[in-house]
Amino acid sequence: MGDPKKPRKKYETPSHPYRMDRLQSELDLVGRYGLRNKREVWRARSILGRWRAQARAMLALEEEERAVKERILIHKMARYGILPEGSTFEAVLSLDVEDVLKRRLQTLVYEKGLARTPHQARQMIVHRHIMVGDHIVTSPSYLVTIDEEDKIRYAPKSPYNQEDHPMRPQVVSVAGEEETESSEDASEE
Repeated sequence: MGDPKKPRKKYETPSHPYRMDRLQSELDLVGRYGLRNKREVWRARSILGRWRAQARAMLALEEEERAVKERILIHKMARYGILPEGSTFEAVLSLDVEDVLKRRLQTLVYEKGLARTPHQARQMIVHRHIMVGDHIVTSPSYLVTIDEEDKIRYAPKSPYNQEDHPMRPQVVSVAGEEETESSEDASEE
């Protein structure tokens, strides 16, 4: 079986840990996206930093080699829905941390209406109530591709599959809104 490896850090800490503006912006991101701690913000910032470093390194390459590597990087980011297909590497340099945080499974579960809050979305993912495609994913930081976005749903054995579950978010019917508009139109005539 062998000895397990020591896990490496997947993030880089800020060089100035006590700058008030950075602390406030990180706290805002933690609250808005329902993150566990600031390490998750630093992790997203590190992912974005690696992509930016690749884009900056492309500037020093020859034209044909640069075109190939640029196409690979843009295709990867388009697959995750961070950039549109056909963008240039300059667009990679203009991204910020929120573009990465919006593609996390936790955020997408909340935005699809499967959870009431981002914190509930995180709990549902960790407790194995959410599936992506045919697999139960237990990592809230999982970056969802465009193809997988439509395949996010409740797990088959999850109690959230029942319509009358008390913690399940209530779906607002669009038909009720349409009926209100049509009744207003009839009253105007």
